[in-house]
Amino acid sequence: MSRQQYILMSFDVEEFDMPLEYKQQLSIEEQMETGYRGLQATISIINGTDAACTFFTTANFANWHPDSIRQIARKHEIASHTYYHTGYKTEDLLRSRLELEDISNQPVYGLRMPRLKKVPMADVIAAGYSYDSSVNPTWIPGRYNDLHLPRTIYTDQNMLRVPASVSPRLRIPLFWLAFKNMPYNVFKNLAIKTLRNDGYLCLYFHPWEFTDIWEFEMPGYAKRWSGEKLQQRLYRLIKDLKAEGDFTTMWQMLSTTRSLESRQLNRPAADPLRAPLVASLANKA
Repeated sequence: MSRQQYILMSFDVEEFDMPLEYKQQLSIEEQMETGYRGLQATISIINGTDAACTFFTTANFANWHPDSIRQIARKHEIASHTYYHTGYKTEDLLRSRLELEDISNQPVYGLRMPRLKKVPMADVIAAGYSYDSSVNPTWIPGRYNDLHLPRTIYTDQNMLRVPASVSPRLRIPLFWLAFKNMPYNVFKNLAIKTLRNDGYLCLYFHPWEFTDIWEFEMPGYAKRWSGEKLQQRLYRLIKDLKAEGDFTTMWQMLSTTRSLESRQLNRPAADPLRAPLVASLANKA
């Protein structure tokens, strides 16, 4: 009997701040509006294919659009993308987890740092996460070189880490930029090869990619195949991958296939840190 193969498709739900990196000023309202339009397009595709996915969400975005996050949480996993996509403090790890749990009405187990920022794993553990998916174990010029890290799921200080998928041997990245810039059949075949080799496939995208972003100051390689064309490409990919494996959330796969620490599995619903934090936030509002 062949082993079960899992497809972990995830989306980083965030304020659309990428143009700020290229000196284009956008108001927070414009950032949120673009992110929201992209999220609506993404959800329409995902729900049309009945694929279960993981949405790594900034608490900032969730506070702007709580009804959308609650609706997504009914079928999918909500995980943390910290508090703000731009700007970070250590307390954002716990603060975002608790606020996302309050908004989504479900436990938040996973973390992905914006731009895969490196933070001490002890801080991630202290904030109560069960897994981290902030690793792309390849070389992206100008961003990071993580060729020394394991290519598949591993533990770091007893924390499960779920890297973005890269191809066996050559470590060709299979993240959002590859999906945009590779010929479709090349990307699909590399993804299927990786899935068959590893038993799972971890892909990630951004909802804002699936709306028209040509007007913004960004490199062409970051905004090509945006909007409706990329929506069609994503729908095609999901259909093709469904013939190879089962779409599931990260937490569902990990809780099914991994022996997880009891402190995480038995984390109390009434987190003792929740009440003082929520009270503190309310006082600041």
